[in-house]
Amino acid sequence: MGAVRVWVSGARGFVGSWLVPRLARDGCDVVASDRDLDVTDAAGVDAAIAQAAPDALVHLAARASVAASFGAPESVARTNYLGTLHVLRAAARHAPRARVLFVSSGEIYGGADREQPLDEDAPLAPGSPYARSKAAADLLAGAFAARGLDVVRARSFNHTGPGQTDAYAAPAFARQLAEMQLGRREPVLHVGNLAAVRDFLDVRDVVDAYARLLDRRVPAGAYNVASGVARPIAEILELLSAAAGVAPRIEVDSARWRPTQALVGDARRLRRATGWSPAIPLETTLRDLLDDWRARLSEKP
Repeated sequence: MGAVRVWVSGARGFVGSWLVPRLARDGCDVVASDRDLDVTDAAGVDAAIAQAAPDALVHLAARASVAASFGAPESVARTNYLGTLHVLRAAARHAPRARVLFVSSGEIYGGADREQPLDEDAPLAPGSPYARSKAAADLLAGAFAARGLDVVRARSFNHTGPGQTDAYAAPAFARQLAEMQLGRREPVLHVGNLAAVRDFLDVRDVVDAYARLLDRRVPAGAYNVASGVARPIAEILELLSAAAGVAPRIEVDSARWRPTQALVGDARRLRRATGWSPAIPLETTLRDLLDDWRARLSEKP
């Protein structure tokens, strides 16, 4: 991308911790904002973006857990919708010619029974407070785009990899299996709904897509970031268990259980516009995730 100044919110989160170094390697001057900036603080966001004077912005900061969103819908809405409003409004005011990458979610399509994979023209049917907040923010970003702001909406489906917290299925499995490898847990693994079907990518492939979408030669609009491959959660567990060399007994935890649904994305628009394609096999992603959890746990007595 060359010498481009990029402001990134949520820069030290799971995805941000991979995106910031990638942008730096691409020659960008990265202005990283994280917990030092509350995106629900309109004045703070306005001041941060005015000071940064960026050529591009990436809005990652969000409350991202679907399960947790049911317990705190107001907080999720404030962060995900109002936070996005504040970023877009400040960008329009202080960086009106900048490219803005808003990170949306494949969850906005919902899990209704319909033909999959889903492309960007599929109706939105968000089924959780998290998904509704992201859908509203996605539509808001589209409204700012209609008024002339150069906004790209990245509708990312499930992604995982080293550094992810255990609030999600794959890292939750990886942590438990790593604990078994270290002799800190009996070989009993607690799971949610293994029949659910999802579309998984490596976080490093997702970051590659984001970097490509910052190129102003890529038309503004909405882009699914997805593999297009339907994978039952049970397959994720099988691959991780094989990598760990552990055959645990499976126990379903009602607190982790969600209704069975499929959510798979069609990323042909992204591929055509940017030349992007996933490069990291899922087996590699999961092995790296398991190694990361084992290393993190080994650091603790």
